[in-house]
Amino acid sequence: MTTVEERTIRLDSARAGTGPATWGQRAIWGVVTRLGDDAPRYNLRLELPLTPPRPASRVLADLTELLRMHDSLRTRLLPHGEDGLEQVVDGTGELPARVRTCAAAEAPAVGEALREELAGRPFDHAREWPFRVGLVECEGLVHRLVLAASHTAMDLWGEGRMLRDLELIEAGESAESLLAARPALQPLQAAAVQSSPLGRRRDEAARQHWCERLTAGPRRIFLDPAAPELAATDPGRLFPNALLRSPALAVAVERVAAELGVSDAAVLLGAASHQLARMSGSSDVLFQVVVSNRFQPAASESVSTMAQEAVFLLTDADKDFEDAVRRTRSVSFTAFRHAGYDKWALDREVARLVERGEAADHSCWWNDTRDPGIGPFDTVERPRSALGELTGRTELSWPTEFLPRANVSVAVDVLTAPGALELCMTADPAVLTRDGMERFLRGVEGLIVAEAVAREDA
Repeated sequence: MTTVEERTIRLDSARAGTGPATWGQRAIWGVVTRLGDDAPRYNLRLELPLTPPRPASRVLADLTELLRMHDSLRTRLLPHGEDGLEQVVDGTGELPARVRTCAAAEAPAVGEALREELAGRPFDHAREWPFRVGLVECEGLVHRLVLAASHTAMDLWGEGRMLRDLELIEAGESAESLLAARPALQPLQAAAVQSSPLGRRRDEAARQHWCERLTAGPRRIFLDPAAPELAATDPGRLFPNALLRSPALAVAVERVAAELGVSDAAVLLGAASHQLARMSGSSDVLFQVVVSNRFQPAASESVSTMAQEAVFLLTDADKDFEDAVRRTRSVSFTAFRHAGYDKWALDREVARLVERGEAADHSCWWNDTRDPGIGPFDTVERPRSALGELTGRTELSWPTEFLPRANVSVAVDVLTAPGALELCMTADPAVLTRDGMERFLRGVEGLIVAEAVAREDA
């Protein structure tokens, strides 16, 4: 039997202030508010076992310290005028914590249900903090901690930093000691830089870079529809989601990166560009690439929403694999320099290009979500098998389907898994069938593995 109650986290005397929203906050707030009841699919959700279980008072005290450390977890967003958005950082307040009491054997299932309950409804960004807490308590101790957050409070990188800081707080650190050792950029600080003359110049340069690349890029990447009978405007079509899990790719990408003197991220993006160009019929490929925008140490420690898209245009991507990878490094470096900007202002400029028929196809997305500090072989032994044998362990699954997404024809995420890399792909069936999706994913893997084998044998 499960019982339900609620407790309260009380915060006082924390940092407080009001200022313009950051570029990242504006970008995500604009997306989730347009989605309405569908906004929860952007919520971040975690359900964590506590080992050993601990008293609720200790868990709530640790979470209070986490709230004190990171302003984004207690920041509300309010529209301001016609084109403004204001962030309000509360220094005092209360956060409810939902508690479910059950037998220990039921804790995992109860925790999963509580996670979906907390993350399954939209946040009221003007009135509530973008952070929700749940506890699963068994025989007087908390066995599972459940957290849900709005994407306006953090991106995936920020989520990882939040979890690391929570673990350190649980081990005895305080918000004060952690911030003294590793200062973390707070949203109001980021907004002040973005509103400065330097920030405005960066914004203008980034938007100019975007418009130049969009004007130069291919008007259509997929020259022939995959399924002519399936109208791209059909609101009833579903976008399949494929997941390729590859131990071979985890090994091969490291070898190719070392041989070519580039990052493994450049190898993956270069291979994806080469494979997409070969399949689509367009020799030039344009991706919107999600960039963490955490190039400075304080930004790297930030628990907030900072990731934005860079426009990545690789010409003649179909010609040669090695050349595509080498050029990816320089092209992406320039693109990443211009990945911070006022999204609302950029959207208006892009809309004008689209209206005039001057904008490239920018419906292909690439998101390398991996944390550079966490590798696939950190917790499992590196395989000793030859790459040819490892490719036999590749797994391809089809976890789900999504409703159509605006301006998305292809979206690929890169993830780290124990002993493997994962490529997660969603595609519009009007431009790429399931067979085409599999050919793309296995093609990216095959290109990198073949290059690693060839260089090992040379």
